[in-house]
Amino acid sequence: MNYDYVVLGAGRQGRAAAFDLARFGEASSLVIADRDGDVAKHAARVLNELLGHHGVDSVTLDAQDRQALIALLRRTHVVISAVPYQLNLGVAQAAIEAGASMCDLGGNTELVWKQLELDGAAREAGVSIIPDCGLMPGMGNTLAVYAMRKMADPRHVRIFVGGLPLQPRPPFDYLLTFNIAGLSNEYAGEAICLRDGEIAEVPVFSELEPIEFPPPVGRCEAFVTAGGTSTCPWTFRGSLRSYEEKTVRYPGHCLTFKGFADLGLLEQEPVTVGDVDIVPRELFHALLEPRITFPDDPDVVVLRVMCSGHDAQGEPITVQLDLMDQYDADTGFRAMERMTGFPVAIVAHLTATGRTPRGAVPLETAVDGQAFVQAWRRRSLPLEEAVSH
Repeated sequence: MNYDYVVLGAGRQGRAAAFDLARFGEASSLVIADRDGDVAKHAARVLNELLGHHGVDSVTLDAQDRQALIALLRRTHVVISAVPYQLNLGVAQAAIEAGASMCDLGGNTELVWKQLELDGAAREAGVSIIPDCGLMPGMGNTLAVYAMRKMADPRHVRIFVGGLPLQPRPPFDYLLTFNIAGLSNEYAGEAICLRDGEIAEVPVFSELEPIEFPPPVGRCEAFVTAGGTSTCPWTFRGSLRSYEEKTVRYPGHCLTFKGFADLGLLEQEPVTVGDVDIVPRELFHALLEPRITFPDDPDVVVLRVMCSGHDAQGEPITVQLDLMDQYDADTGFRAMERMTGFPVAIVAHLTATGRTPRGAVPLETAVDGQAFVQAWRRRSLPLEEAVSH
């Protein structure tokens, strides 16, 4: 059977998701939609050239135009939302009304809880709504579920993830590979973790520690950021003792950006400067984005998942999963595009083929870790697994 897909958002991650669906999603139709029609057309043209056929169509559509969105989704099995996370609740509501399943790149847990409140309506419509399906939150959590299933009594999960430039440029040694609003969202507020079996709030930029990866990455630092664990601490409360995630950057990043946050540059309440009201975070974005955006610079993504517990004989066991991906010169996709777009495409295909439950369901309970890893390896993508006793 073939399936009909829509990808909302023709930006970096949306294009990568569409590319993967066209190759592995058994797509009979694939539409990439964007409010900027020229961007959508360009994305479809680039994808069709890469794929060697004309299977990707484009549509001009504003995701906030509810009626137009519903009309498009009525002939769709699954829609992937690769638009800013603020729009995902409306997209989920439209998908349910249209009778289409939906998964998204998420990134904001408060909004995810609102999506999950649509569970009854989604069940009644016979569709799946699965938030937070990108890299992190997303694949890191799915791989944690996979690792947990490798032992009889999982107890602790630690996840480390980061997107880095292969050729770091001073002074920030960072490369922006996704929407800058997502970066600020990670660097504001508190992270939700599971500690000693209970939900715990941990300040962002805290618990700084060194971490080492193989070349070409080498020595890095890891620290607490917000949003990556999504709903997992609540899901695994009562079964795990700890569940936590940290962001990986090159050394020095944490203290630099914590300084920006301490200065108030991530605040969203306007401040008056002369006769003008300015939102600090918007000013921060305007100043920082051009200084960390280098379209031709290659990137690398690292992801490490560590799960420890006991095997069936009660002996200690640790499962470590490591992934490192780099810019792909053959397709022009950056590592961050691949490692964000491909996971959500896998979830979309699993959903289209009926391998996810109906309703509005957290990713960690919606997607079978083994099925995800099988799909990942089918693509010959990097993933190393080590088990120690």
